[in-house]
Amino acid sequence: MISTYWLEKRKPYWERLEALLADVNRLGPKGLHRSGLRELGLLYRQTATDLSALREDPGSQHYARYLNQLLGRAHNIIYTGKKSTPISVVNFFRREYPRIFWQLFPYTALALVLFLLGGVIGTIITVTNPSFMREFLGPQMVATIERREMWTHSVVAMKPLAASGIMTNNMSVSFMSFASGIIFGLGTLYMATFNGLLMGVIGAACWMAGMSLKLWSFVAPHGVLELPAIFIACGAGFRLAHGLLFPGTLPRRESLAVAGNEAVRLLVGVIPMLLVAGTIEGFFSPTDAPVWSKFTVAAALFTILVVYLWSGRRSTAVGTGALARSGGA
Repeated sequence: MISTYWLEKRKPYWERLEALLADVNRLGPKGLHRSGLRELGLLYRQTATDLSALREDPGSQHYARYLNQLLGRAHNIIYTGKKSTPISVVNFFRREYPRIFWQLFPYTALALVLFLLGGVIGTIITVTNPSFMREFLGPQMVATIERREMWTHSVVAMKPLAASGIMTNNMSVSFMSFASGIIFGLGTLYMATFNGLLMGVIGAACWMAGMSLKLWSFVAPHGVLELPAIFIACGAGFRLAHGLLFPGTLPRRESLAVAGNEAVRLLVGVIPMLLVAGTIEGFFSPTDAPVWSKFTVAAALFTILVVYLWSGRRSTAVGTGALARSGGA
């Protein structure tokens, strides 16, 4: 638990950061002297560490929301116009992105819950009313499933072109899931739930046709990256919607700008995931490789993804622990 003493000790630094941001808004970034810019950067880093501590305390969530908005405003000023280099891009994915993922994890978790809910609904409806899958999937795909055939033969025949098309389609779905968050989150809600519904219907249809192993051995190698990427993209859309619907103490336009900055940074991480997933789906998933090898690849990729993202949670926990030892709780 964060103590009142710790909060009172930290508040002057937050107020100073807010005052500097007000000066920048009034005078522009060039209106601050070199010492002011250095102070802004130092306060930004200190406040980010404070936010990590506050996120762990259920009773301090209103302070966490305030600092989150404050840091968003500061980030836009500090990093706007900063040139990206290959090293900075590598450092972003290596160190910063896992932390961003955990900071915004509740939005991704919401997308996962909606996907699972859609999957359960699709499964139940298909099992209890098999005619639904014919209307939902179309007669041609249902006929293919009833013949116990996979619908991926065309992918095997033209792997490079198929892989390119798959990547393009997956990125389109992900970006659409993100961008539709601007419609008060309704578009993102639909995308998350519909994708789950589709997976539930296909899974139930293949189960009734005795094709479960064929289906999941096809989905697993690329799905362990593709599905989390879609959840994260939907999470970015929900963050956008939250900034629009719940501006808090900020003007709605500024709240949306802060949310958009955070959401885009979260979304960027799905690009390499989808590139790898599309390559695997085009060149490996639909092949006649042994089933065990497909599930082995899936397990290895998922383990790598979890370890990579978990590193952000560890770094957040380290920062929280250091703060607790220096005067918190």
